[in-house]
Formats: sequence, C-alpha cells, structure tokens
Amino acid sequence: MPQQHPSPAGEGPPNAASPRAFVSAVAAFAVVMLGTTLPTPLYAIYSDELGFGVATTTVIFAIYAAGVIAALIVFGRWSDVIGRRPLLLAGAAFSVASAVVFITAGPVWQLMIGRVLSGLSAGIYAGAATAAVIELAPDGWRQRAPAIATAANIGGLGLGPLLAGLLAQFAPAPLHLPFAVDLVLLTPVLVGIWLIAEPVEVRSGARLSVQRLSVPSEVRGVFVRAAIAAFAGFAVMGTFTGVTPSFISHILGIDSHAVAGVVVAVLFLSSAVTQIVGRGYPTERALVVGCAILVAGTVILIVGLLAASLTTLVVGAVVCGVGQGLSFSKGLAAVVAASPRDRRAEVTSTYFVVAYVAISIPIVGEGIAASHWGLRTSGVVFNIAVAVLALLALLLTVVAVRRSPRADDAPAAT
Repeated sequence: MPQQHPSPAGEGPPNAASPRAFVSAVAAFAVVMLGTTLPTPLYAIYSDELGFGVATTTVIFAIYAAGVIAALIVFGRWSDVIGRRPLLLAGAAFSVASAVVFITAGPVWQLMIGRVLSGLSAGIYAGAATAAVIELAPDGWRQRAPAIATAANIGGLGLGPLLAGLLAQFAPAPLHLPFAVDLVLLTPVLVGIWLIAEPVEVRSGARLSVQRLSVPSEVRGVFVRAAIAAFAGFAVMGTFTGVTPSFISHILGIDSHAVAGVVVAVLFLSSAVTQIVGRGYPTERALVVGCAILVAGTVILIVGLLAASLTTLVVGAVVCGVGQGLSFSKGLAAVVAASPRDRRAEVTSTYFVVAYVAISIPIVGEGIAASHWGLRTSGVVFNIAVAVLALLALLLTVVAVRRSPRADDAPAAT
C-alpha cells in the first residue's frame, strides 16, 4: 500500500532519530504490510476446505479494503495528535490479532474478521509508519527515507504472498504455519516500537478527530485524472491478487501455491521498484508514461487469460506493476503539489480512499461475474474496463500537459 506524505524529516524532537529507531520503524512497516497479503495464495486451500467459490473469495479479499478505508478516515490524523508511537503499536496489535484469527479460523465469517483487522493495521500504517520512517531517519539517510518507506510498504506487500506460497507448498500446516511465522516476526517489531522515542512533539489538550475527505475546486482537474489512473491501477492489483491464484489453479491446472505466491509477488515488487527508481522523474510526463504502460499491461494480461499462458501472465504482472507504480506515485505527487498546504491531508486521504474503493467494489463484481461467466471471461471483461480507464487517464493527462507546457518540468513531490 502506498504511503501518505508527512512533514519533512527532522521536524520531531532531535533525539528521536537514531539508527536503531529508524531500523525498528522500517522493519515494523515491512512486517505489518507483509501480514496483509499472507492469505493471498492460501485462498484456494480455504475454498476447497470450506466449500466456497471465487465470488466468496473476492468478498473476503475486498473486506480488507473496507478496513483500510475505515482506518484512513478514523485514525488518519491521530498520529499527529497523540504521536506516531501509539499508532504504530496499535497497528501492530491489529496485525497480531489478524494473525491469531487466521490461525484459529474455521468458518468464512472468521476469515472476514481477520481481513478487517488486517485492513485496519494497513490503514493505520499508511500514514503513521511513513511519517515515522522519515522522521526517525538519521541525518545521512533523510534524503533516501521516503524511498525506503516505499520499499518497506510495497515490498512488504510483495513478500507476503511469496512467503505464504512457499510455506504452503513446501512446509506442513499451510493454513497455520504462515501466520505463526508472522507472529514470530511481529514479536521483535512490537519490542522495537515500544523502545523508540516519540518522533513528534505531542501537544496536551489536542482533540482527536476523524479525517475529513474533500477536494478543493482548484485541485479537481488534477485530482480527477490522477484518481482515474489510481482507480485503474488498484483495480488491477485487487483483482490480480484476489483472482489470479484461482485462475492458476483452475484454468492453468498448476496446483502450486508457490507459483501463485510468486506471480502475485511479482506485481507488487515491480510496483515497489518502479516507485523508488522513478521518484526523480518529472511528474506529469511520468504520469503519462505510467498510464500508457498500465494500458499495455492490461492488454498483456488479457492475452495471457485468453491463451491460458503462465508466462504471459507473469509478463503482464511485471508491466502492470511498473505502470501502476509509476501512475499511482506520480498521480499522488501531482495531487500533493496542487493541493493547498493546509488541506493536503484531506486531499491525499481522499485519493487513497478512491484507490481502495478500486480494490473492493470491482473485485466483488468480477467474483460475481466469474460465478456466471467463468474466471477467464470475467477476467477479460474486467481488464478491458481497466484498460479503458487507464486510457482515459492517459488522454486527460496528455491534454493537461499540452495546455500547460511547463507542467511536466515540475519535479516529483516527496
């Protein structure tokens, strides 16, 4: 999951930043995000054991997004009021609770509770952990701290299905061991967070409030085209992670949880690498390129679905990951740059909500369609729709760049 844009590094108490605290924050970010994608390659096992189909799988997956959105709205501003450390501890506690629920999971409703808890952990960490990583960075690392936060965030998302897929394939207790390992990883994370110094000054008497969502009129043009691209990119991520393991198992006939985990991980890791490498590219120009790559990636995925080709699906995952990483990060940069300073939090939170709606609603629609049309047909139809959205974002951005020739010379916001 992408990160919000906090205040510049170094604004907290001067003694807070230290190598140990920085490493603790980075590790916490990566491990908590890893936990949110652990179930992805395991859904095929759950569906066999509990007797549900693709539609139920997509609903379970989409409920995660509801938890993220709730956390973004309810807790989005809390770390600025009560400090980063309490929110980091709360997010890690939700992650622990999610892992415990999955270890003991029986009926479908319990899986749903586990996904909601996981979404709450991710939503809290989206803002609080990104801010903490940047604020706790030692002097020599401050310029690289935003990129490191991105690597911990999206990289953790990619490592989750990879770890769970490998454990499910080559180790015993596939529905329990991945979450037991997650709990083991979370233990030093909780200790590390407990020991760090609070990186921001907590003001007494400040009131907690929910994060308001709105887009000022002067930002709407930039926001609309960036949000369309974000919606398309996250829709690809959502359906790819929610449906691809079933497609690999039922259509390709590859009964390997490791393969399913690797293919999903490729998408996330491609996005993470692209966001890091592309940070310095001019915003508008990179947004155009990102949307174009996303269109190409969805076309490749369509070919892979029609041809039932694992190789083509992997190539499509790489290309879609690159397109999603570039279009989303540059869309966010454009929105941040265009927003009034005193309203950036609410505008970026609105942007994230749009993105996570894209993970939830479309994937449920595809799951329902798959139960009537089949996995392949529903996947093709959905990817055509995503390609149209990405193409629309591309056209809107090209028009905006042509109307403002110097817009694409602006550096990316960090």
